[in-house]
Amino acid sequence: MVAETLIEDRRAKESEMISIKGFVSLAELVQIFGVSESTVRRDLEVLEEQGAVRRTYGGAVFVKDTASTKLAFAERETTALAEKRAVARAVAELIPVNQTVLINGGTTCREVARMLNGRRLSVVTNSVPIASLLSADLVTEVTLVGGYVYPRTGVALGPMAVQQLDSLHASQLILSCAGLTEDGAFNANQMMVEVERKMMGIAGEVILAVDHTKLGMRSVAKLCDLAEVDVVVTNAEAAGESRAWLDARAGRVIYAEPEES
Repeated sequence: MVAETLIEDRRAKESEMISIKGFVSLAELVQIFGVSESTVRRDLEVLEEQGAVRRTYGGAVFVKDTASTKLAFAERETTALAEKRAVARAVAELIPVNQTVLINGGTTCREVARMLNGRRLSVVTNSVPIASLLSADLVTEVTLVGGYVYPRTGVALGPMAVQQLDSLHASQLILSCAGLTEDGAFNANQMMVEVERKMMGIAGEVILAVDHTKLGMRSVAKLCDLAEVDVVVTNAEAAGESRAWLDARAGRVIYAEPEES
């Protein structure tokens, strides 16, 4: 089950990367995901059967305007949902009331927002789904950072978002990523990374929320080194190999246990 989840997660990231760049070579996919060329070829065969990409000589191209290619926010919410909720509960426990909290976009961060819903907080976010969720409760004050809205995740990106963040400060930042290795955190879009780097610069504490399926995975753009993160929160299913480099390189690591049934 875990192996199947990792394969599906890798293929989803490969598809998203191809959709963003238009074309990605076999060599690039091999280097980024750390798997063999034959594994990448099998992944592309599956993605082509799903209508997400079209294989070409030496790589694959994005197939536009097909429903299966849209790795939209809602479609990714159910991936590793129990693990994300375990991580979200642990992150929420780190957030005191009456604080200004900066929350980045993504499905894991939205689960954190669900856990924080109804608390007396001032929340700054560049995520339209998170702002919509939290603004329904009058107790939480919400500031939505504007800019170009990336359709796959509903987050505001670009120069306008960066400029708005320049005038803000938050006690804590909650962010997620597409992959985390001993070399640092990675995301699938350079524009995302630019905004997230700015967020890190205006926050007193950086909390990285990442479920175990992202551990050992890389993506297109590097966000930061592990040393730049104050707290990493992942779930208890994290493998021993991942725990070794997390414990050695991250400042503080929390392994969230699943909720008791």
